[in-house]
Parts: sequence; C-alpha cells; structure tokens
Amino acid sequence: MNRIHQKLQEDKKILSIYFTAGYPSLNDTVKIIQDLEKNGVDMIEIGLPFSDPLADGPTIQASSTQALKNGMTTSLLFQQLKDIRESVSIPLILMGYFNPVLQHGVEEFCKKCQEIGIDGLILPDLPLDVYQEDYETIFKKYGLVNVFLITPQTSDARIRQIDAASDGFIYMVSSASVTGSQDGFGNNQETYFERIADMKLKNPQVVGFGINNSETFLQATKQAKGAIIGSAFIKFLTQHGVDKIGDFVKGIRK
Repeated sequence: MNRIHQKLQEDKKILSIYFTAGYPSLNDTVKIIQDLEKNGVDMIEIGLPFSDPLADGPTIQASSTQALKNGMTTSLLFQQLKDIRESVSIPLILMGYFNPVLQHGVEEFCKKCQEIGIDGLILPDLPLDVYQEDYETIFKKYGLVNVFLITPQTSDARIRQIDAASDGFIYMVSSASVTGSQDGFGNNQETYFERIADMKLKNPQVVGFGINNSETFLQATKQAKGAIIGSAFIKFLTQHGVDKIGDFVKGIRK
C-alpha cells in the first residue's frame, strides 16, 4: 500500500509541510526532511524549483529563485534523495510544474521517483484530461499518487470529476490567490470548506494556502483531513535557518 494511503487511514489530522528543494542552501534538503519527520510532521511536499512559478507567492518564488541560483536541478534532487528511505518513513510528495518533468522525460522521472521512494506528485499545471489520456498509466505503473487541486471557483461537476479520477487526497486550495497572500480565513472560505464537506467526496481533502499558525491549522482541518503549510515554513527557514525546525512544528501543533 502506498504510504499516502496508509497515512490517510490514521485517526488524526494530517500536518503536511512544503519546502523548496535546495533552499536555504543547496544541501539542506535531506536534513529538512529528516527534522520534519523527527518533529512529528505527517507528510512532506518537496518543491521542485522552477523559473516561472505562476501560482506561487513572493516567498516561495524567492526560495525557488535562490534554489536555482544555488544549483538545484531535478537530477541533483534525485541524487540527494537516493538514500532517503533509509532514514525517513513518512509520505514524500514532489510538487512542481509539469515542464521540468517533461524535460526529464515523464517515464524516466516516474521511474526515478519509484526507485527512491517518492509516493506522489502534485503538478498544478497538468490538466486532468491530459493526465488521463497521456500519463495516468505511467504514473500508476510506478505506484505514484497524482494529486489534483480544487479552488473555491471549481464547479461541483468538475470537483466530482476530479474526485472520480483521484486515488489519494484532493488538494483543496483555500482561495483563488497565490500562496502566502492570506492571513486567516473569512466567511467565504468557511462557506467553501462546508460546501466541500457536504459533497461527501470519496477522497479526503487537505487544505493549502493561508495556513500559517495553530489557529489557521485548526480552522482548515475542522472539516478537512489535513492542512499544508508552505510559505510560513519557508519564511521561518529564511529567518532561523534549518536548526530550529522543531520550534516551528510545535508552534503549529500546540
């Protein structure tokens, strides 16, 4: 069974953390992953830095730019992660844009993911129909869960379509803005959370965008299975480096 499926079956709210591979320093990737697991994080999304990150706010964009300047590449990330399963057991997901995957070769990329123990992919700019027609068989061949995103603007019909095509969780973007641009959730988001909960989808939902402290984590997970924190964690790394990761996680899970 895929580690994502195992984790989703646990009777707890899931805390997932996103960070950009190769940031703050080129060789921080493995230490960050190990420290996040050690401090009780349930799932990790490793960001593939990209030169034109459309959905990312300034914090993640800046980390992506710096990681590329540091010399991070897809091939180097695979090299860094080759022994990760000797020390880490929680689900690991690669998140990024489809172009670097295409450049690497989709099948070769998926094969490499399986070899090092990656459990899933989040590729926000890979359309559902293109995935189903061209890539679904490849992803499944290498045991990878593909995670789709929904937003408050996604129609019920489209959400049902995504739910039917999914086998893991649905990434529930809390608003139509870029990452890191919100501070807390208002009535619109609460209504959206309730609307999705009332749809009784087969796949659990994990909320992303706008979660930056224990209060927003609790708000986001009241109806959903879990929440993802990205920009707030990257800001923390920028300010404090990689040696105080435990302090960040404790601040979320009080």
